[in-house]
Amino acid sequence: MSEKLLVGVDIGGTKTAVLISQTPPDVVGRREFPTLPEKGADHAIRQVIDGIRQLLSTAGAQGIHAIGVSCGSPLDRINGVIQSPPNLATWVNVPIKSILEAEFGVACRLENDANAGAVAEYRFGAGRGSRNMIFITMGTGFGAGVITDGRLYHGSTDSAGEIGHVRLTRTGPAGYGKSGSAEGWASGGGIAQVAARAVELALRRGQQTTLAEIVNAGNSISAKEVAHAAQQGDAVAHGILRKTGAKLGEALAILIDLFNPDRIVIGGIAMRLGGLILEPARQVIRREALPHAAAACEIVTAELGEGIGDAAALCVAMGLDKHE
Repeated sequence: MSEKLLVGVDIGGTKTAVLISQTPPDVVGRREFPTLPEKGADHAIRQVIDGIRQLLSTAGAQGIHAIGVSCGSPLDRINGVIQSPPNLATWVNVPIKSILEAEFGVACRLENDANAGAVAEYRFGAGRGSRNMIFITMGTGFGAGVITDGRLYHGSTDSAGEIGHVRLTRTGPAGYGKSGSAEGWASGGGIAQVAARAVELALRRGQQTTLAEIVNAGNSISAKEVAHAAQQGDAVAHGILRKTGAKLGEALAILIDLFNPDRIVIGGIAMRLGGLILEPARQVIRREALPHAAAACEIVTAELGEGIGDAAALCVAMGLDKHE
């Protein structure tokens, strides 16, 4: 392979992926390994470096054009420093940009995963054809990447889009260190908290639910288990997801009123559950958002699916300021 390649590094709390591409979003080669944050950053970074070298060797590449790293916030995008994201608590001020630039002698860019995901969906996925788009990460956490007039919006301190920190209720499940926050209500971690309370109330009332088996076994209920129970017709699980959908709708209504997007693209849990949470969300949007703004905004699921992390990292390598 004669042309230089783009390298993407997608760092998550559970797994890290390293990939190379000649024409994004297509991937020429890919390596994935457990991040194991309890072992610290050095352990994973060594595997990132080794993975890049192995991929380049296998592909017979002549070199690298640029490296892009996608990771959860907080981080210093300009200086390329990862600053202890919640899922990477041991990664304290890790200068990933300077480490990889010193190792490979090419430019390395760092961006938070919500912003990178927004650009990936805008360029290659469900955001194509839109001009003002918001991408929602709905997984363990809850955040947003905002594109206005075709460009990624960072804000004054690179903190734009942190909708998960917005408080929806005075009390309630916690996320972002704040009770009743959007992340507390509308994330995987939030669903687990709501489920624990809902099953407790169901058992007091003598209501049947398959989720009780998990609690009785001494285990915590995951969002995945709630989703499975709802798909099997469990009424309590359906109620949990209706509540999640309604709170998601409240958060989206705020974004619609503030940014007036023509499209909101939602990944993660919404992508997998579809109407179970999106229909309640749409009902709340119709009630809460400005009518003309709500009517102009499509609510759709992400198209890139499980490959969004790869595409996002490659978009960072390409440069997020470049747009069609």
